[in-house]
Amino acid sequence: MVVKERVRPGGRSARIQASVHAAVDALLEQMDRAELTIPVIAERAGVTPSTIYRRWGNLGELLSDVAVKRLRPAAEPADTGTAKSDLLAWAEQYAEEMSSEVGRAMIRDVMASPTENNAERCCGYTYEQLQAISDRAEARGEAGLDVEAVLDLVVAPIMYRILFLAPPDVAHCRALVERALPGQGQKRGG
Repeated sequence: MVVKERVRPGGRSARIQASVHAAVDALLEQMDRAELTIPVIAERAGVTPSTIYRRWGNLGELLSDVAVKRLRPAAEPADTGTAKSDLLAWAEQYAEEMSSEVGRAMIRDVMASPTENNAERCCGYTYEQLQAISDRAEARGEAGLDVEAVLDLVVAPIMYRILFLAPPDVAHCRALVERALPGQGQKRGG
């Protein structure tokens, strides 16, 4: 099933989405996710179950949509002085957040979606964060990041370890960043 784009910010559609998302967030704080059903969410949100089915299609798609909203970064990556240290701080935080119980649940919810749109949106958030680090580095006179290479050399191994092995520790994140940015951190022309 294809999820309809949520348009008309501030309209009835946006109010319903906000109410349903808030209901899911609140219910996940109170109960196990296995107990969560569309009728329970609808009651909490003050809408009919048919409204949720019409908008999201099923519980998995709704949980995926909520996870995407929660995975959107609230702020720019930390500015620590160099591209390499910015990337290291970002990678450590990313690994910690995504490997938490909540982070893993959100990853599962996004990946369980039958449409690729939500996974693509999450990938877009990561790309934007890395591009911000790159842009800031260039503004400081450093070489920017090859964002695609960083996705392959830093983000992908972190995610693989979170999904299939033990989550990466700080030392592993440092090794990944070093491999992605060997010798980077010096000013250009200096």
